[in-house]
Amino acid sequence: MNSKNLPSAGKMIITAEDAEEYHGYVSKNSSATSAVKSALFLGLSLFVLQISVAHAQHEGHVAPVVDKASSQVKQEAEAPAEAPTVEIPLDKQQLIGVRTEAVAFRKIGKTIRTVGRVEYDERKLATVNVKFEGWIEKLYADYTGKEVKKGEPLAEIYSPELLATQQEFLNTLKWSKDAGEIKDGSVGKMLSQDAGSIIDAARQRLRLWDISDEQIKTIEETGKTIRTVTILSPSNGTVTQKMAIQGMRVMPGEKLFDIADLSTVWITSDIYENELPLINPGETARISLSSLPGREFSAPVEFVNPTLTGDTRTVKVRLTVPNPGGRLKPQMFTNVEIKAGMGTRLAVPDDAVLDTGTRQIVYVDKGEGMFEPREVKLGVRAEGYREVLSGVKKGEKVARSATFLIDSEAQLKGVR
Repeated sequence: MNSKNLPSAGKMIITAEDAEEYHGYVSKNSSATSAVKSALFLGLSLFVLQISVAHAQHEGHVAPVVDKASSQVKQEAEAPAEAPTVEIPLDKQQLIGVRTEAVAFRKIGKTIRTVGRVEYDERKLATVNVKFEGWIEKLYADYTGKEVKKGEPLAEIYSPELLATQQEFLNTLKWSKDAGEIKDGSVGKMLSQDAGSIIDAARQRLRLWDISDEQIKTIEETGKTIRTVTILSPSNGTVTQKMAIQGMRVMPGEKLFDIADLSTVWITSDIYENELPLINPGETARISLSSLPGREFSAPVEFVNPTLTGDTRTVKVRLTVPNPGGRLKPQMFTNVEIKAGMGTRLAVPDDAVLDTGTRQIVYVDKGEGMFEPREVKLGVRAEGYREVLSGVKKGEKVARSATFLIDSEAQLKGVR
Protein backbone atom coordinates (compact mmCIF):
# COMPACT_ATOMS: atom_id res chain seq x y z
CA MET A 1 0.00 0.00 0.00
CA ASN A 2 1.37 3.39 -1.01
CA SER A 3 2.37 5.74 1.83
CA LYS A 4 0.69 8.60 0.04
CA ASN A 5 -2.68 6.90 0.55
CA LEU A 6 -2.40 6.66 4.34
CA PRO A 7 -5.22 8.24 6.37
CA SER A 8 -4.80 11.98 6.83
CA ALA A 9 -6.63 14.24 9.36
CA GLY A 10 -9.17 11.55 10.11
CA LYS A 11 -10.21 11.02 6.44
CA MET A 12 -9.62 7.74 4.57
CA ILE A 13 -8.96 7.93 0.78
CA ILE A 14 -9.15 4.53 -0.96
CA THR A 15 -7.83 4.15 -4.56
CA ALA A 16 -7.99 1.34 -7.13
CA GLU A 17 -4.40 0.31 -6.35
CA ASP A 18 -5.35 -0.15 -2.68
CA ALA A 19 -8.22 -2.40 -3.68
CA GLU A 20 -5.87 -4.62 -5.75
CA GLU A 21 -3.44 -4.86 -2.86
CA TYR A 22 -6.30 -5.89 -0.53
CA HIS A 23 -7.39 -8.57 -3.03
CA GLY A 24 -3.83 -9.91 -3.39
CA TYR A 25 -3.40 -10.01 0.33
CA VAL A 26 -6.55 -12.05 0.78
CA SER A 27 -5.49 -14.49 -1.98
CA LYS A 28 -2.01 -15.05 -0.56
CA ASN A 29 -3.12 -15.36 3.05
CA SER A 30 -5.67 -18.04 2.84
CA SER A 31 -5.09 -18.77 6.50
CA ALA A 32 -6.45 -15.40 7.59
CA THR A 33 -9.29 -15.55 9.96
CA SER A 34 -12.83 -14.96 8.89
CA ALA A 35 -12.96 -11.77 10.94
CA VAL A 36 -10.07 -10.25 9.03
CA LYS A 37 -11.62 -11.28 5.75
CA SER A 38 -14.87 -9.64 6.73
CA ALA A 39 -13.08 -6.41 7.58
CA LEU A 40 -11.26 -6.40 4.26
CA PHE A 41 -14.50 -7.07 2.43
CA LEU A 42 -16.19 -4.20 4.23
CA GLY A 43 -13.38 -1.85 3.30
CA LEU A 44 -13.59 -2.90 -0.34
CA SER A 45 -17.34 -2.35 -0.33
CA LEU A 46 -16.91 1.15 1.05
CA PHE A 47 -14.38 1.84 -1.69
CA VAL A 48 -16.83 0.72 -4.37
CA LEU A 49 -19.57 2.88 -2.82
CA GLN A 50 -17.26 5.88 -2.80
CA ILE A 51 -16.42 5.31 -6.50
CA SER A 52 -20.13 5.08 -7.35
CA VAL A 53 -21.05 8.26 -5.53
CA ALA A 54 -18.18 10.16 -7.09
CA HIS A 55 -19.16 8.97 -10.55
CA ALA A 56 -22.80 9.89 -10.01
CA GLN A 57 -21.83 13.37 -8.83
CA HIS A 58 -19.68 13.76 -11.91
CA GLU A 59 -22.59 12.77 -14.18
CA GLY A 60 -24.96 15.19 -12.32
CA HIS A 61 -27.46 12.57 -11.13
CA VAL A 62 -26.96 12.62 -7.31
CA ALA A 63 -25.90 16.22 -6.75
CA PRO A 64 -29.40 17.70 -6.68
CA VAL A 65 -30.47 15.19 -4.04
CA VAL A 66 -27.53 16.06 -1.79
CA ASP A 67 -28.17 19.79 -2.18
CA LYS A 68 -31.83 19.35 -1.26
CA ALA A 69 -31.01 17.37 1.86
CA SER A 70 -28.41 19.86 3.04
CA SER A 71 -30.83 22.74 2.42
CA GLN A 72 -33.50 21.02 4.50
CA VAL A 73 -31.05 20.47 7.37
CA LYS A 74 -30.02 24.11 7.18
CA GLN A 75 -33.65 25.28 7.31
CA GLU A 76 -34.35 23.10 10.32
CA ALA A 77 -31.30 24.48 12.10
CA GLU A 78 -32.35 28.05 11.41
CA ALA A 79 -36.00 27.52 12.50
CA PRO A 80 -36.69 28.60 16.13
CA ALA A 81 -37.02 25.77 18.59
CA GLU A 82 -40.51 25.23 19.89
CA ALA A 83 -41.00 25.73 23.63
CA PRO A 84 -41.22 22.40 25.50
CA THR A 85 -44.70 21.49 26.68
CA VAL A 86 -46.26 18.78 28.79
CA GLU A 87 -49.54 17.21 27.75
CA ILE A 88 -52.25 16.63 30.36
CA PRO A 89 -55.41 15.24 28.76
CA LEU A 90 -58.68 16.89 29.73
CA ASP A 91 -59.97 13.84 31.58
CA LYS A 92 -56.76 13.69 33.57
CA GLN A 93 -57.00 17.44 34.32
CA GLN A 94 -60.44 16.89 35.82
CA LEU A 95 -59.10 13.96 37.81
CA ILE A 96 -56.25 15.90 39.43
CA GLY A 97 -58.29 19.13 39.76
CA VAL A 98 -56.46 21.50 37.43
CA ARG A 99 -57.82 25.06 37.42
CA THR A 100 -56.53 28.01 35.42
CA GLU A 101 -56.76 31.78 35.77
CA ALA A 102 -55.94 34.58 33.36
CA VAL A 103 -53.06 36.92 34.05
CA ALA A 104 -54.54 40.39 34.61
CA PHE A 105 -53.90 43.80 36.10
CA ARG A 106 -55.26 43.96 39.63
CA LYS A 107 -55.56 46.60 42.29
CA ILE A 108 -53.76 44.93 45.15
CA GLY A 109 -52.59 45.87 48.61
CA LYS A 110 -50.87 44.25 51.52
CA THR A 111 -51.72 44.20 55.20
CA ILE A 112 -48.62 44.43 57.38
CA ARG A 113 -49.14 43.07 60.88
CA THR A 114 -46.66 43.96 63.58
CA VAL A 115 -46.35 44.75 67.28
CA GLY A 116 -46.22 48.29 68.66
CA ARG A 117 -45.39 49.89 71.97
CA VAL A 118 -46.96 52.92 73.64
CA GLU A 119 -44.45 55.67 74.42
CA TYR A 120 -44.47 59.28 75.60
CA ASP A 121 -45.03 61.99 73.02
CA GLU A 122 -41.58 63.56 73.15
CA ARG A 123 -42.98 66.88 71.98
CA LYS A 124 -44.97 67.15 75.21
CA LEU A 125 -42.26 66.37 77.74
CA ALA A 126 -41.06 69.02 80.19
CA THR A 127 -38.44 69.13 82.91
CA VAL A 128 -38.39 71.43 85.95
CA ASN A 129 -35.12 72.74 87.38
CA VAL A 130 -33.82 75.81 89.22
CA LYS A 131 -31.31 78.49 88.31
CA PHE A 132 -30.28 79.43 91.82
CA GLU A 133 -29.05 77.72 94.95
CA GLY A 134 -31.54 77.03 97.72
CA TRP A 135 -33.42 74.55 99.92
CA ILE A 136 -36.81 72.92 99.38
CA GLU A 137 -39.05 74.02 102.27
CA LYS A 138 -42.34 72.70 100.96
CA LEU A 139 -43.09 70.01 98.39
CA TYR A 140 -46.48 69.89 96.63
CA ALA A 141 -45.76 67.30 93.91
CA ASP A 142 -44.71 64.71 96.45
CA TYR A 143 -45.07 61.46 94.45
CA THR A 144 -44.44 60.10 90.97
CA GLY A 145 -47.55 59.82 88.80
CA LYS A 146 -49.32 62.84 90.24
CA GLU A 147 -51.47 64.81 87.80
CA VAL A 148 -50.61 68.51 87.67
CA LYS A 149 -52.01 71.50 85.81
CA LYS A 150 -50.12 74.29 84.14
CA GLY A 151 -49.25 76.98 86.71
CA GLU A 152 -49.91 74.68 89.66
CA PRO A 153 -47.28 74.89 92.48
CA LEU A 154 -44.78 72.05 92.64
CA ALA A 155 -42.44 73.18 95.43
CA GLU A 156 -41.36 76.19 97.53
CA ILE A 157 -37.64 76.97 97.68
CA TYR A 158 -35.80 79.25 100.08
CA SER A 159 -32.77 80.97 98.51
CA PRO A 160 -30.67 83.57 100.39
CA GLU A 161 -29.26 84.82 97.09
CA LEU A 162 -32.73 85.33 95.64
CA LEU A 163 -33.87 87.01 98.86
CA ALA A 164 -30.99 89.50 98.60
CA THR A 165 -31.92 90.29 95.00
CA GLN A 166 -35.50 91.01 96.04
CA GLN A 167 -34.24 93.35 98.76
CA GLU A 168 -32.10 95.22 96.26
CA PHE A 169 -35.16 95.59 94.05
CA LEU A 170 -37.17 97.10 96.92
CA ASN A 171 -34.31 99.48 97.83
CA THR A 172 -34.14 100.62 94.22
CA LEU A 173 -37.89 101.31 94.23
CA LYS A 174 -37.55 103.36 97.42
CA TRP A 175 -34.60 105.31 96.06
CA SER A 176 -36.50 106.04 92.86
CA LYS A 177 -39.42 107.38 94.87
CA ASP A 178 -37.12 109.61 96.92
CA ALA A 179 -35.41 110.88 93.77
CA GLY A 180 -38.77 111.94 92.37
CA GLU A 181 -39.34 114.18 95.37
CA ILE A 182 -36.24 116.32 94.75
CA LYS A 183 -37.30 119.89 93.99
CA ASP A 184 -34.49 120.59 91.54
CA GLY A 185 -36.19 119.68 88.28
CA SER A 186 -33.13 118.80 86.21
CA VAL A 187 -31.48 116.76 88.99
CA GLY A 188 -34.70 115.04 89.92
CA LYS A 189 -35.37 114.16 86.27
CA MET A 190 -31.89 112.72 85.82
CA LEU A 191 -32.10 110.69 89.03
CA SER A 192 -35.53 109.37 88.05
CA GLN A 193 -34.20 108.17 84.69
CA ASP A 194 -31.25 106.42 86.37
CA ALA A 195 -33.54 104.85 88.97
CA GLY A 196 -35.91 103.62 86.25
CA SER A 197 -33.05 101.87 84.42
CA ILE A 198 -31.87 100.25 87.66
CA ILE A 199 -35.40 99.07 88.48
CA ASP A 200 -35.81 97.53 85.02
CA ALA A 201 -32.49 95.75 85.42
CA ALA A 202 -33.58 94.37 88.81
CA ARG A 203 -36.88 93.14 87.35
CA GLN A 204 -35.06 91.43 84.50
CA ARG A 205 -32.70 89.73 86.93
CA LEU A 206 -35.67 88.31 88.85
CA ARG A 207 -37.28 87.12 85.62
CA LEU A 208 -34.07 85.33 84.62
CA TRP A 209 -34.31 83.43 87.89
CA ASP A 210 -37.81 82.28 86.88
CA ILE A 211 -39.68 84.71 89.13
CA SER A 212 -43.01 85.38 87.43
CA ASP A 213 -44.34 88.86 86.66
CA GLU A 214 -47.19 88.27 89.12
CA GLN A 215 -44.70 87.55 91.90
CA ILE A 216 -42.63 90.62 91.00
CA LYS A 217 -45.79 92.72 91.08
CA THR A 218 -46.65 91.34 94.51
CA ILE A 219 -43.20 92.28 95.82
CA GLU A 220 -43.54 95.77 94.37
CA GLU A 221 -47.03 96.36 95.79
CA THR A 222 -46.42 94.97 99.28
CA GLY A 223 -42.89 96.28 99.63
CA LYS A 224 -41.93 92.99 101.24
CA THR A 225 -39.66 90.22 100.03
CA ILE A 226 -40.95 86.73 99.43
CA ARG A 227 -39.00 84.35 101.65
CA THR A 228 -39.63 81.30 99.50
CA VAL A 229 -40.10 81.15 95.75
CA THR A 230 -42.84 78.89 94.42
CA ILE A 231 -41.87 76.63 91.49
CA LEU A 232 -44.81 76.28 89.09
CA SER A 233 -45.67 73.52 86.62
CA PRO A 234 -44.82 74.51 83.02
CA SER A 235 -47.61 72.37 81.49
CA ASN A 236 -50.46 69.98 82.11
CA GLY A 237 -49.37 66.40 82.61
CA THR A 238 -48.18 63.67 84.89
CA VAL A 239 -45.09 63.68 87.07
CA THR A 240 -43.09 60.84 85.55
CA GLN A 241 -39.92 61.39 87.52
CA LYS A 242 -39.38 63.13 90.88
CA MET A 243 -35.93 63.90 92.26
CA ALA A 244 -37.09 66.60 94.69
CA ILE A 245 -37.26 65.66 98.39
CA GLN A 246 -38.54 67.76 101.25
CA GLY A 247 -35.67 69.76 102.81
CA MET A 248 -33.01 68.85 100.20
CA ARG A 249 -30.52 71.39 98.92
CA VAL A 250 -30.74 72.21 95.23
CA MET A 251 -28.08 73.67 92.98
CA PRO A 252 -28.41 75.70 89.77
CA GLY A 253 -29.35 73.43 86.85
CA GLU A 254 -30.39 70.51 89.04
CA LYS A 255 -33.49 68.68 87.76
CA LEU A 256 -36.40 68.37 90.18
CA PHE A 257 -39.27 66.92 88.11
CA ASP A 258 -40.08 65.41 84.71
CA ILE A 259 -43.63 66.06 83.48
CA ALA A 260 -45.28 64.30 80.53
CA ASP A 261 -48.51 65.34 78.86
CA LEU A 262 -50.37 62.06 78.13
CA SER A 263 -53.27 63.59 76.23
CA THR A 264 -51.61 62.11 73.14
CA VAL A 265 -49.13 59.23 72.98
CA TRP A 266 -46.82 57.70 70.41
CA ILE A 267 -47.00 54.11 69.20
CA THR A 268 -43.76 52.85 67.66
CA SER A 269 -43.66 49.68 65.56
CA ASP A 270 -40.87 47.71 63.89
CA ILE A 271 -41.13 47.09 60.13
CA TYR A 272 -38.84 44.60 58.37
CA GLU A 273 -36.66 46.03 55.63
CA ASN A 274 -38.32 43.98 52.85
CA GLU A 275 -41.67 45.61 53.78
CA LEU A 276 -40.22 49.10 53.98
CA PRO A 277 -41.00 50.08 50.33
CA LEU A 278 -44.70 49.55 51.10
CA ILE A 279 -44.79 51.98 54.05
CA ASN A 280 -45.33 55.67 53.40
CA PRO A 281 -46.34 58.50 55.74
CA GLY A 282 -50.10 58.86 55.67
CA GLU A 283 -50.91 55.13 55.47
CA THR A 284 -53.73 54.32 57.88
CA ALA A 285 -53.04 51.88 60.72
CA ARG A 286 -55.42 50.08 63.06
CA ILE A 287 -54.37 49.56 66.67
CA SER A 288 -55.78 47.10 69.18
CA LEU A 289 -54.76 46.09 72.70
CA SER A 290 -55.33 42.94 74.70
CA SER A 291 -56.17 45.13 77.71
CA LEU A 292 -59.01 46.80 75.76
CA PRO A 293 -60.82 43.94 73.97
CA GLY A 294 -63.17 45.07 71.24
CA ARG A 295 -61.70 48.59 71.15
CA GLU A 296 -59.75 49.78 68.12
CA PHE A 297 -57.83 52.97 67.48
CA SER A 298 -57.02 54.41 64.08
CA ALA A 299 -54.07 56.64 63.25
CA PRO A 300 -51.97 57.54 60.19
CA VAL A 301 -48.28 56.70 59.90
CA GLU A 302 -46.68 59.96 60.93
CA PHE A 303 -42.96 59.24 60.68
CA VAL A 304 -40.64 56.57 59.25
CA ASN A 305 -37.25 56.43 60.93
CA PRO A 306 -34.42 57.17 58.45
CA THR A 307 -32.09 54.63 60.09
CA LEU A 308 -32.17 50.83 60.30
CA THR A 309 -31.68 48.81 63.49
CA GLY A 310 -28.79 46.51 62.67
CA ASP A 311 -29.56 43.75 65.18
CA THR A 312 -33.17 43.17 64.12
CA ARG A 313 -32.97 44.52 60.54
CA THR A 314 -36.06 46.62 61.17
CA VAL A 315 -37.11 50.25 60.82
CA LYS A 316 -39.25 52.03 63.40
CA VAL A 317 -42.42 53.80 62.30
CA ARG A 318 -44.41 56.15 64.52
CA LEU A 319 -48.11 56.75 65.02
CA THR A 320 -49.66 59.53 67.14
CA VAL A 321 -52.87 58.53 68.90
CA PRO A 322 -55.22 60.68 71.05
CA ASN A 323 -55.46 59.32 74.58
CA PRO A 324 -58.64 60.58 76.26
CA GLY A 325 -58.98 59.20 79.74
CA GLY A 326 -55.38 58.01 79.76
CA ARG A 327 -56.26 54.43 78.76
CA LEU A 328 -53.12 54.08 76.68
CA LYS A 329 -50.27 53.89 79.13
CA PRO A 330 -46.58 54.08 78.20
CA GLN A 331 -44.85 50.70 77.71
CA MET A 332 -48.10 48.91 76.81
CA PHE A 333 -47.86 46.51 73.86
CA THR A 334 -50.29 46.83 70.95
CA ASN A 335 -51.19 45.02 67.75
CA VAL A 336 -50.75 47.17 64.65
CA GLU A 337 -52.14 46.53 61.16
CA ILE A 338 -51.07 48.80 58.32
CA LYS A 339 -52.96 48.61 55.04
CA ALA A 340 -50.40 49.37 52.33
CA GLY A 341 -51.90 50.12 48.93
CA MET A 342 -49.73 49.22 45.92
CA GLY A 343 -51.95 50.39 43.07
CA THR A 344 -52.74 48.39 39.92
CA ARG A 345 -50.16 45.78 38.90
CA LEU A 346 -49.93 42.73 36.64
CA ALA A 347 -50.35 39.72 38.92
CA VAL A 348 -50.76 35.95 39.01
CA PRO A 349 -52.22 33.82 41.79
CA ASP A 350 -49.74 32.99 44.52
CA ASP A 351 -50.45 29.26 44.22
CA ALA A 352 -49.63 29.30 40.49
CA VAL A 353 -45.95 29.90 41.21
CA LEU A 354 -43.44 27.10 41.80
CA ASP A 355 -40.36 28.44 43.58
CA THR A 356 -37.34 26.17 43.08
CA GLY A 357 -35.08 28.38 45.14
CA THR A 358 -33.16 29.69 42.15
CA ARG A 359 -36.06 30.56 39.83
CA GLN A 360 -39.84 30.87 39.77
CA ILE A 361 -41.94 28.90 37.26
CA VAL A 362 -45.57 29.02 36.15
CA TYR A 363 -47.33 26.65 33.77
CA VAL A 364 -49.07 28.48 30.91
CA ASP A 365 -52.14 26.79 29.41
CA LYS A 366 -51.53 26.58 25.64
CA GLY A 367 -54.85 24.84 24.95
CA GLU A 368 -55.78 21.26 23.99
CA GLY A 369 -54.25 19.92 27.20
CA MET A 370 -50.78 21.41 26.60
CA PHE A 371 -48.96 23.30 29.38
CA GLU A 372 -45.73 25.24 28.88
CA PRO A 373 -43.35 25.81 31.82
CA ARG A 374 -42.44 29.51 31.86
CA GLU A 375 -39.83 31.20 34.05
CA VAL A 376 -41.04 34.48 35.51
CA LYS A 377 -39.65 37.34 37.55
CA LEU A 378 -41.84 38.36 40.46
CA GLY A 379 -42.29 41.38 42.67
CA VAL A 380 -44.18 41.78 45.91
CA ARG A 381 -46.64 39.28 47.37
CA ALA A 382 -50.01 40.64 48.47
CA GLU A 383 -53.48 39.26 49.20
CA GLY A 384 -52.88 35.89 47.55
CA TYR A 385 -51.27 37.31 44.40
CA ARG A 386 -47.74 37.91 43.16
CA GLU A 387 -46.71 40.87 41.06
CA VAL A 388 -45.25 39.80 37.69
CA LEU A 389 -42.34 41.80 36.34
CA SER A 390 -41.65 39.62 33.26
CA GLY A 391 -42.32 36.17 31.82
CA VAL A 392 -46.05 36.22 31.07
CA LYS A 393 -48.42 38.67 29.43
CA LYS A 394 -51.90 39.92 30.19
CA GLY A 395 -54.57 37.44 29.10
CA GLU A 396 -52.43 34.29 29.22
CA LYS A 397 -53.88 31.54 31.40
CA VAL A 398 -51.79 29.87 34.09
CA ALA A 399 -52.50 26.78 36.15
CA ARG A 400 -53.31 27.75 39.72
CA SER A 401 -54.10 24.34 41.24
CA ALA A 402 -52.48 20.89 40.93
CA THR A 403 -49.35 22.76 39.86
CA PHE A 404 -47.08 20.31 41.65
CA LEU A 405 -48.70 17.39 39.81
CA ILE A 406 -48.18 19.13 36.47
CA ASP A 407 -44.58 19.83 37.41
CA SER A 408 -44.05 16.17 38.39
CA GLU A 409 -45.43 15.07 35.01
CA ALA A 410 -43.12 17.54 33.25
CA GLN A 411 -40.07 16.20 35.08
CA LEU A 412 -41.00 12.59 34.28
CA LYS A 413 -41.24 13.46 30.59
CA GLY A 414 -38.04 15.51 30.71
CA VAL A 415 -39.78 18.75 29.78
CA ARG A 416 -38.27 20.71 32.68
